[in-house]
Amino acid sequence: MNTRDRWKVYKTMSVMFFLAVVTLTVVQRGSVNIGAPFELETQARVDASVGLEPGVALENKVGSYRGIKDFWKISKHKQQLKAWVSTHEGRIAEDRTRTHPRTWDVTSSNCSANHNLSNQDWFRSLEDNFKQFMLYRHCRYFPMILNHAEKCTEETYLLMAIKSVATHHDRRDVIRKTWGKEQVVDGKRIKTIFLLGKPANEAERANHQKLVEYENYIYGDILQWDFLDSFFNLTLKETHFLKWFHTYCPSVHYIFKGDDDVFVSVENIFEFLQTSNHEENLFVGDVIFKAKPIRKRENKYYIPQALYNKTLYPPYAGGGGFLMDGKLARRLHWVADTLELYPIDDVFLGMCLEVLQVTPVKHNAFKTFGLVKNKSSKLNREPCFFKSMIVVHKLLPSELMHMWNLVNRDLVCAQKVTIL
Repeated sequence: MNTRDRWKVYKTMSVMFFLAVVTLTVVQRGSVNIGAPFELETQARVDASVGLEPGVALENKVGSYRGIKDFWKISKHKQQLKAWVSTHEGRIAEDRTRTHPRTWDVTSSNCSANHNLSNQDWFRSLEDNFKQFMLYRHCRYFPMILNHAEKCTEETYLLMAIKSVATHHDRRDVIRKTWGKEQVVDGKRIKTIFLLGKPANEAERANHQKLVEYENYIYGDILQWDFLDSFFNLTLKETHFLKWFHTYCPSVHYIFKGDDDVFVSVENIFEFLQTSNHEENLFVGDVIFKAKPIRKRENKYYIPQALYNKTLYPPYAGGGGFLMDGKLARRLHWVADTLELYPIDDVFLGMCLEVLQVTPVKHNAFKTFGLVKNKSSKLNREPCFFKSMIVVHKLLPSELMHMWNLVNRDLVCAQKVTIL
């Protein structure tokens, strides 16, 4: 090979090396430019799955590492969520109606404690029950043990959803025989379901669970989830019912939701719904306005400052019993899915209503704290008062059956209280 040939080979190899370097540089830059949009697109899909605009949930995710104790402050995320709801909720609700699962899609309860909280001073200052709540608060949904999807296959005017626990067989039995009896009134169907978790006591789990399963075999009206029934887990019962309703109940017009120790007049519920000129977003009950968080440790509803540092709660209805329309319940489901869980279930629902910018309506026919303030007063057991009410709280099964019989016989009252 002469000098000229060697020069040609050297020139060719130099050009090829230069092209290889250029190609490699372009590929590397392209990967950087492509990678970031891909990550944002992935996060946007996650955001959309929980009903948030792209970037809002990402900001919330980053903010979660800054200290959980600040999550109930008025944050930029919460303000964004409120503003976004007012302009986008119709589209999102419509999209979710098309795409939400038609069966209960949670099959595993494998959820471990968030021990990252343990080294934070505010967490160490909490009482043991609040520590337990905080460690597992991220566990949002659990599998179903007992389900009755068929409850909502037909068009239903009123669905009665009653919070209960495994040991309250007698309360459920009396409700089925009185105000919770499934029936059709003036062509309008009424259905009843009971909402349960697992018995919290180990001995109860061994014995009462079998009784619950047998009771469900007979009546077919118990929904049960794989979480323990406890005071703080009442919020889980709220979110699980809303998810269940969103999944299975496209044709339910109204929901009464209450406890298993209340007197309810279905006749007065119907009269209220048919005579009231209520607008959309109906949510009515014994509403409490400007309630303050209780700071006394001995109180059942005590909340430490570290968990909620605002002065007042948003308006909320006493959990003993309230009435809402089905469309609002479906909207409440996806809002409840975005908010951090709170230990008091009726306050949590008030927080969800606040995000939706819905103010619950107070009605005097809902008495979740007794008919009169003096609990020893005979007026609290006056059947003529009960006849005019929609909900009266705190009756034992024997008292409920007795009052039901008095009210539904030929009761003659000097004057009916006009409150409906």
